[in-house]
Amino acid sequence: MSSAHAKKISKDKHKELYRPFPCRLESIISLTPMEKLFKLVRADNEIFNHKPGQFMQVSIFGYGEAPISVSSSVTRGNYLELCVHRAGKLTGAMHDELKSGDLLGLRGPFGSSFDTELMKGKDLLLISGGCGLAPMRALIQHIEDTRDQFGDVTIIYGAKTPDAILYHNELKQWKEIEHFKCHITVDHVPDSKQWHDNVGLITTLIPSLNIDADKTVAVVVGPPVMYKFVIQELNIKGITNDNIIVSLERYMKCGVGKCGHCAIEHLYCCLDGPVFRLSEVINLKGAL
Repeated sequence: MSSAHAKKISKDKHKELYRPFPCRLESIISLTPMEKLFKLVRADNEIFNHKPGQFMQVSIFGYGEAPISVSSSVTRGNYLELCVHRAGKLTGAMHDELKSGDLLGLRGPFGSSFDTELMKGKDLLLISGGCGLAPMRALIQHIEDTRDQFGDVTIIYGAKTPDAILYHNELKQWKEIEHFKCHITVDHVPDSKQWHDNVGLITTLIPSLNIDADKTVAVVVGPPVMYKFVIQELNIKGITNDNIIVSLERYMKCGVGKCGHCAIEHLYCCLDGPVFRLSEVINLKGAL
């Protein structure tokens, strides 16, 4: 390869980091009163090449840009799904103004992904709280579609209330897969609701699990408040920090390590993360 050709490839790759590419909305599905699922394809029919755990920078002209985790696996086809929580100006516009066929801009994918090589041949304990099930879903789909590479899979999911639960149908389907177990809990149940599953914090589901710590990898994704207590329970079960993978929640404004919004001491969450082995970040100030 000539040096001129190499420079052109590098320049084109550089442009991809900063310039959004147009994507077309194929469908929008309401998951909860606060979350919707957006299915997108590239307008140029190129492939996405995203990995479970990565995120995209999503933009709408006139509303700005926001980082959103990928919620689907490339093993499902050449499309990308984003679970969008209504939180601000851009996500509000996505909920209220977009319809099937509309175009929006994407940059990425950015960041590190879940280490599926580390997970191969291991039993997996997948723990997610709230919107953490969105990026976890991408990993679960990957595991489903490459099932022979992994051992037993235990999924633990916690939400605030029954109305806040994401992916109801898929949670039911995961319970039916051979060598899959799926446990769901909610923090509380309003008087007007019926609920026949567990009630309590997500940590209440861990002590009773029958796991072999020596051959188990745990993945934890959720709001920052849950990490400390979930990790304590996993350590009690004998799972070491080297075998615990976490995805950290930060505002990744640029996605390319320039703005500094997501810095954790010497690490940038958008470049070095958002997915880390716990042993890499456990002693960093502000990481958890």
